[in-house]
Amino acid sequence: MAWLEITIPTGGQDLQALAQALTCAGFSDLVIEDQAEFEQFLEENRACWDYIDEDFQKRLMGLSQIKLYLEDTDRESLSRLEAFAEERNLPVQKAPLAQTDWDEDWKKNYPPQYVGKRLVVLPYWLAEQAGEAELPVILDPGLTFGTGAHPSTQMVMEAMENLVRPGFRCLDLGSGSGILSITALRLGAERAVGVDIDRKAEDAARENAAYNGFGEPEFTALTGNVLEDRGLMDSLAAEAWDLVFVNIVADVIIALSHSLPRLLGSGSTAICSGILDTRLRDVKAALSKAGLEIIGENAKEDWRCVTVRRRTL
Repeated sequence: MAWLEITIPTGGQDLQALAQALTCAGFSDLVIEDQAEFEQFLEENRACWDYIDEDFQKRLMGLSQIKLYLEDTDRESLSRLEAFAEERNLPVQKAPLAQTDWDEDWKKNYPPQYVGKRLVVLPYWLAEQAGEAELPVILDPGLTFGTGAHPSTQMVMEAMENLVRPGFRCLDLGSGSGILSITALRLGAERAVGVDIDRKAEDAARENAAYNGFGEPEFTALTGNVLEDRGLMDSLAAEAWDLVFVNIVADVIIALSHSLPRLLGSGSTAICSGILDTRLRDVKAALSKAGLEIIGENAKEDWRCVTVRRRTL
C-alpha cells in the first residue's frame, strides 16, 4: 500500500483551531508541529536537561504546520482536503512515502553499540550476535531512554569496566532503561538497584533486565524522587553501596551532591555523568563542597564524566 504525506503550513492561522476543523472535516491522526509549543515544553522542563540539539532547533524555527497521511488511491479524501485548504487560502504540499516495512525498518536505527573493552549493547532481536569474549547488554531500545549510544552513558560504562568487582552492590540513580544496572550485573556485581522518577522507566528497566536473565533479588527497579522523598533517600542510605552511578544532568547532580556522601562508604565510589563541558566547573565545585574527592575525569564530545569518593581526613 502506497501513502501520501500531506503537509499544510498554517500561514499564521490558529494551529489548534485548524487542527480541530480538520478533525471535524473527517481527517484524523494529525501530526501537529509547532515551534511555540516545543519552546514552551522546553521551558517547563528545563531542569531535566542541559542540551538540545541545535540543528533540531533550527529546523523548528518558525515552524507551524499540520501533517496527515492518505492512501495515494484515496482521491475522494484528497479532493476534500484540497477544497478545505483552498477555502482557507492554505497551500497543500504532497509527497509520496517510500514503500517501507515499518515493523522492521525502524530496527535499522539500532545497530550493536560497542563500548569499552568487552561490552556490547544489543537490541533484543540481535541478542545472539555477541562474540564469545564480549559481555552483552540486551535492551528493547523502544522502551525508554538509554540505548548505549549517548556519550554520557558510554563513559559510565567504560568507567564501570575498571571499577566493578564480583560481589559489588550498585545503586543507579536516574536509571532510565536500566542499562547501567544491567551492565554492572554483567560485570559481576552481586546486586543492582535502579531508581527513576518515571513509572514507565521502572517497568522498562525490569523488562530489560529480564532480557539479560536478571530479576529479583539481583535487580530491583524503583520509582521515586530521591531529591524530594526523604523516606526513599533514608532507605537507600541505610544500605551499603560499593558503587553509585548518576547519569542525569548537571543541575540534578548538583542538587544531589550533598546527599551522595550518605550513600558512599569509606571504600565506595560514585560515577557522575551527563555533564556538559560548560557545566563541569559547577558540578565539581558542588561535589567538592559536599566532601567528595574527584579521582577520575573523562570526556567524550561535549560531555564530561567524573568519578568521586568520600574525602578522607
